[in-house]
Amino acid sequence: MGYSLAEIAAALGARTLGDASLIVARIAEPGEAGPGDLALAVAPGFADQLTRSRARAAMVWDGADLSQLGLDGAIVVPRGRLAMAGLTAMMDDAPAFAGLSGHHASAVIDPSAQVGAGTVIAPFAVIGPGVRIGAGARIGPHVSIAAQTTIGDGAVLHAGVRIGPRVRIGAGFIAQPGAVVGGDGFSFATAGPSNVERAIRRRGDDPLAPPDDHAWHRIHSLGGVEIGDDVELGANATVDAGTIRATRVGSGCKIDNLCQVGHNVVLGRDCLMAAQAAVAGSTRIGDRVILGGKSGVADNLTIGRDVVVGGGAIVLGSLGDGLFVTGNPARPAHEDRAARKALLRLMRRDGA
Repeated sequence: MGYSLAEIAAALGARTLGDASLIVARIAEPGEAGPGDLALAVAPGFADQLTRSRARAAMVWDGADLSQLGLDGAIVVPRGRLAMAGLTAMMDDAPAFAGLSGHHASAVIDPSAQVGAGTVIAPFAVIGPGVRIGAGARIGPHVSIAAQTTIGDGAVLHAGVRIGPRVRIGAGFIAQPGAVVGGDGFSFATAGPSNVERAIRRRGDDPLAPPDDHAWHRIHSLGGVEIGDDVELGANATVDAGTIRATRVGSGCKIDNLCQVGHNVVLGRDCLMAAQAAVAGSTRIGDRVILGGKSGVADNLTIGRDVVVGGGAIVLGSLGDGLFVTGNPARPAHEDRAARKALLRLMRRDGA
């Protein structure tokens, strides 16, 4: 199904140039766009690709000239990536759930579970006792939802998602394939001081002798997970259950593929974690914090609001509000840059 440029512009609150009646069936990058596509050329740097393409219509930057670009019609947007959010939502035909409706015969749904109106449950999904699922949810193949879990309206759980027991999730939740919510936290104890405790006390001065009792005793996770509204989890992301109280993820958080949220962690509202970022147990993260790819935050810390942690940075101490930190150990970005420059000068001076 296609849309006219006028329809798309109205949905995005944008304006059109040229022929607004043009119909486009899909979106495409400028260099690959054909006559029936809407080319995404949201900055002047795409002009050369656009003029060499066969596109008749494009999403363009403010000030673009149709005649120079060889276009018949265009949609003008002031902020390209924001417009792409609305555009891709319009064009998404949910292929992961194509052809599915109702509850598939192979799904296992406990008689005590409550499933909201209009919910789609795909083959081989398992819904446990006491589960409550809101209206309009889509539950993919091989998804499992454990006992006493509540999931809000409009949730989308893609193939292979695992939701543990006693998890509470708000409306608009999206989990990509393989995400796991509510597994046991990584929490163990030893009968005597562990090697970690002994190493910290000795500060690495001497080699450690073998401990008297080296067995690790599991601390079970009984607290579950609480997730707010409009939260998204990437593929194979994990949010561990709390030990006694719930691990908490605030509304609006977006968590990328292969991220880890440890037991008892509290994430504030609208936080963003890029791929392979991890937060260790019992750390509290303020609202709107961004953790760059492969960054890490140690356990039992407090991170303030509006903190940005650069990619690969390792946070080993608590941080106040509004800081931008980089490096290992993480420190304010200007200090990290100065330290790296000083080290480089020393290396050059010493001929390294």
